[in-house]
Amino acid sequence: MIKRFSTLYIGHIELENCGHEGTRADDRRYSNERVIEAFDTTLELAQTMDELGYEALWLAEHHFQHEGYECIPNIPLLAVHIANHTKRLKIGCGFNIIPTWHPIRLAEDYATADILTNGRLIFGVGRGYHTREVESFGNPMLDGEANRELFEEQLEIILKAFNQESFSHQGKYYTIPPAVPYRGYTMKEITMVPRPRHLPVEIWQPIVSGSARGLDFMVKHGIKGVVAATAEQFVQRWFADYQTVAKSHGRDLKLGEDLILGFRMSIDDTQELAIKRVKPYFEEHAKFMGPLGMLRYSEEHVKAVAERRAQSRTAATFGNGVQNRTWLCGPAEEFIGYLKEVERRYPGLEHVMVSCPLGTPRKMMKENLTRFAREVMPAFK
Repeated sequence: MIKRFSTLYIGHIELENCGHEGTRADDRRYSNERVIEAFDTTLELAQTMDELGYEALWLAEHHFQHEGYECIPNIPLLAVHIANHTKRLKIGCGFNIIPTWHPIRLAEDYATADILTNGRLIFGVGRGYHTREVESFGNPMLDGEANRELFEEQLEIILKAFNQESFSHQGKYYTIPPAVPYRGYTMKEITMVPRPRHLPVEIWQPIVSGSARGLDFMVKHGIKGVVAATAEQFVQRWFADYQTVAKSHGRDLKLGEDLILGFRMSIDDTQELAIKRVKPYFEEHAKFMGPLGMLRYSEEHVKAVAERRAQSRTAATFGNGVQNRTWLCGPAEEFIGYLKEVERRYPGLEHVMVSCPLGTPRKMMKENLTRFAREVMPAFK
């Protein structure tokens, strides 16, 4: 039964001249003062959502984004600031790109934020999709197999750091602690200080290609999944696959349990008005994400995601996105009707994420979130 709602904001600033015929994504370059606007937007959205009764604001970690699309490099740090200016809203890491971190440093930062926010930070992890980011931090992204191996080893270290009073690790990429003298003895184990106050740590990861290896790793380590902005046919497939893999590990889950389902959305009095308002930002989103291979509207898209190759900037059409339920566009009663259908289809699903596309002005995002909270969310209480 659906009972919790959240949104994902990946840190864009106010972008001018949006759309397929607007400014090329790679031609955008903004000053430091402009990219800082993303922090103001984050706080304003958080305060609005806190008042409206949302469960969580999810934020995305990204780096070197002078183009103005994804301008938040450190979610735990920003989460502490948000928690000090809100009352109950949770802040989701959607997601920490582990290959840009030393795993113990990320675990320390999360643990510190967990304590300072009194448990309001949700831990989320991802492998990354920008070569500019991961490779610039000295780790593999172009080599997909090496990227996955590194990610898996890093997460195993993080779990040890969270859950064990002291630990050691010997792997392909890390030896922790190093065999070096310290105060007259050779270290055998280390203790992370501090560890999270709220244990066990709930961990979320995006499901972007539905690979058997990825799902098995998630379930094996108790990681919950987010399927967002993805065509309905893949949602059905990956929800069923996650349930099947969980059963193979001895966990009987209802269909949709331990998963979040996410949509892009535009709410208005009619579908025509909703589409008209958001179309330039849909196109801007596709224009930026397509070359990164991050659209999931068709079989060809998902194949490109799995193979980490670019998609055409026009690979997704708005009509296709609305038809395959990647997008929800229209009046509140249509949202309610479809989400009630989703609720019946996935009896274990409790959490739905509704988000606006890249480039959507701050005012419009707040309007969408406000209408959704007042006109749709009460139907699920």
